[in-house]
Order: sequence, then C-alpha cells, then structure tokens
Amino acid sequence: MRNRTYYLLFLLLLLSIPGFSQENSLKTYSFSLQEAIQFGIENNYQSQIAQKDVEKALQQKWEIISQGLPQITGSADYQNYLKQPVTLLPAEITGGEPGTFVPVTFGTKQSMNATATWNQLIFDGSYIVGIQSVQTLLQISKNAKTKTDLEVKKAVINAYGNVLLAQESVDILQKNVKSLQKTYNDTKKIYENGLTEQEDVEQLEITLLNLKNQLNHSERMQQIAHELLNLSLGIPVENKVILTDDLDQLAMRYFDPQLLNDSIPVEENIDYRIAKNSAESAEIQIKLQKAKSLPTLTGFVNYGYQGYSNDFTFLNSDQNYFNQSILGVSLNIPIFSSGMRSSRTKQREIEYKQSLLELQRTENEVKRKIQSAKSDYEFSLENFQNAQKNLELAQRIENKNQIKFFEGISSSFELSEAQRQLYSAQQNYLQSMLDVITARVELENLLDTRTYDNEN
Repeated sequence: MRNRTYYLLFLLLLLSIPGFSQENSLKTYSFSLQEAIQFGIENNYQSQIAQKDVEKALQQKWEIISQGLPQITGSADYQNYLKQPVTLLPAEITGGEPGTFVPVTFGTKQSMNATATWNQLIFDGSYIVGIQSVQTLLQISKNAKTKTDLEVKKAVINAYGNVLLAQESVDILQKNVKSLQKTYNDTKKIYENGLTEQEDVEQLEITLLNLKNQLNHSERMQQIAHELLNLSLGIPVENKVILTDDLDQLAMRYFDPQLLNDSIPVEENIDYRIAKNSAESAEIQIKLQKAKSLPTLTGFVNYGYQGYSNDFTFLNSDQNYFNQSILGVSLNIPIFSSGMRSSRTKQREIEYKQSLLELQRTENEVKRKIQSAKSDYEFSLENFQNAQKNLELAQRIENKNQIKFFEGISSSFELSEAQRQLYSAQQNYLQSMLDVITARVELENLLDTRTYDNEN
C-alpha cells in the first residue's frame, strides 16, 4: 500500500513538470515609453531583419572589392585507365609490311596531376564601376535600417499609447459602472417605497446595461492592445509587459507647441535620402552598361606537378614528378553586339530619368507631409485642451443632475443624458491624449535627421 502511494506521488510530480516548465518560461517585462522604444528598435523582427541587411551589404562590399584582388585556385586529378587507349602505328616503322598497322599503347596506366593557378584581373571597366557603387550599396541598406527604426519607434509609441488608453478606459468604465450601480440601487429602493416612477428605474437600467457592455468590450480590447504591443517589441504575446508611464504624463510630455516651429532641409529627410539613393543607383547602372563595352584584361600564372605510373605509387618517396608552369594574359574586346549594349544603356538612362522624377515627387511629398503633420499636431493640441474643458463641464452637469434627480427636480431621462454626455467626454478626453502622442511622433519622424552612423 505504501509503495503504491509513493508511485502515485511520483506520477503526479512527473505530470506537473511540463506545466511548471512552461510557467517558468514566461517572462515579465517592465518598460517606460523610452525603454520600450529602445527595446523595440533592438528586438523588433523588422528591425532585426533590416540590421541583417546592413551586415549583408558589408559582406557584399567586400565581395565586390575582392573580385579585383588575386584569386588562387588549386586542383588535383587522378586517372586510372581501366582499359588504356590503343593507337595504331604504321607497321613498317617496326619492320613490318607496308600498309599494315601495329597496335601500340602510350603512357602509363595511372597518372596524378596537381595544379595551382593564380588569376589576376588587370583591367575591367565593370569592376571600376562596381567599386564606385560600393558606398551607395551600403548607404541604401543603412538608410533602410534608419527608416525601419523610425517606423518601429512609431509603432511602439502607438501600441504603448493604445495599451494605456485601454487601461484608462477600463478603469473609468469600472468606476462609472460602480457609481451608476449605486444610483440604480438607490432609485430602485425609492421606487419600491412608491416615491418615484418605474420609468426612472428602467431608464437607469438601460444606461447601466449599455455601460457594462462597453466595459466588457474595453476589457477585450485591452488584451488585444497588449498583444499588439508585444508584437511591436518583438516579445512573444504570452509574456506580460508592465507599463510604468501613464497616459496623463505622456500627454503632457508630448504637449509641445514649440515643435510646430521646427524645420529641416528636405534633403535630410529619410524618405528623400532613400529616393536619392535610388537615383544614384540608377546612375551607376548607366556607367555599368557603358563599362561593359570596354576591353577586359586578365592574367594568370599556372604551376603544377605530374606523375605517372602503372601502379599506385604516387605516395612513395621515390615517385618521380614532372613540373609544369604557364604564364598568360587574356584580352577580351567587345566588338559588335547588334545594338544590344546600346539598347540596354538607353534603358538604364530612361530608368535614371524616372528616378530623378521620383526624387522630385518625393521632395514635394515630404514638404506636404511635414505641413500636414504640423496641422494635425496643432489640431491635436487644441482638441486636447477642448476635451479637458468639455470633461470638466460634463462632470459638473452630471453632478448637478444627480442632485436634481434625487431631489425630484429632474427626470431620469435628463440624468441619463447627462451621464451619457459625461461618458462620451471621458472617452474623448482619453482619445485626445493619445492623439497628441501619435500626432507628435508622426511629425518627429518627418523632422528626424538621424543617420545609421550616428545611431551606432
């Protein structure tokens, strides 16, 4: 009986291990907004991919450069003629009858050949253009990383703000439900004592049910907001993230009318820099096509050993090897391509003109976006101040209607209207704070002149 008890306890312990391990694998993070931004830039999936692109571009840079540096290759060949080829020689060479042939086998049955070759590019116009394109290639990936980091920053701020908005919304709705529940209970007792109409109770009940429904919806949205924040940070959605900033603090921190006076040269905007990279890349493609019409000159040095034997004696110390060496150059001159190279060059020239037009379009688009972002930010500041005033007014109106209702001066319909107006003002105020934050980050991203080198 005792052994059976021990066995059951041991089995329960084994069954509990997976759940225990899974629980321990979950992590809890705590971030202020700035900490969350930094963490997201380092760990967001897209940001990591962009960083890998920079690392890949660095490797491509060396790949292009190394094409003009010496290239050494080695080869080793072993041959064993299972059936040696036969050559027919005139028989008269060996004193035989004229017109007849004697079968002869030349060489040994086995052979070994080892060769090392040094190749060197002496002149290639395409290589020269490739060297010139290295910096542009690297700059393209760096600017792409900078653009990704700005987008990650915006995504993290928006997600962080949405979580705070959801939390504040749930807190306010819970307080409203508690307060309205008390009003409903008090009104119901008054009705049971015959001092008010049933319609007053039913009107409050309708408002209470709607408010509870909004609370349930906000609680579900809060969970979704947390998952979106985790995704933007590059954290598994199962892990818990605690936010140390609150919405009021962030709204006041991001409330800065002086930002509306800031400006930058449009050439320093990241979207313009990316478009400029595209134009530079298109210009390099023209040079590359033209360089392909130039001659290419390469040289090589070859050195090797050859050994022969009827048996496999190549590893013996007395095996004879014979040296061989070749020095050579190769000149390749493009002469006539039936207009193919000319057609390709013209295509690249057209693409370059397209990239210049795109650069002009981007310049105007950046200017428009900056002005639009300033307008949106200015509106968010004004709307935030108005929402503050509206909330204060709605609170006073609701308090007065509460007093009037219990004094029998106003109806439940008037109280419900005042309550709905208050609830709407509360949500508008919360949303106005988030709008200040999101509008500012949009403007900051457009005015941001950071470069990859400065960040690293």
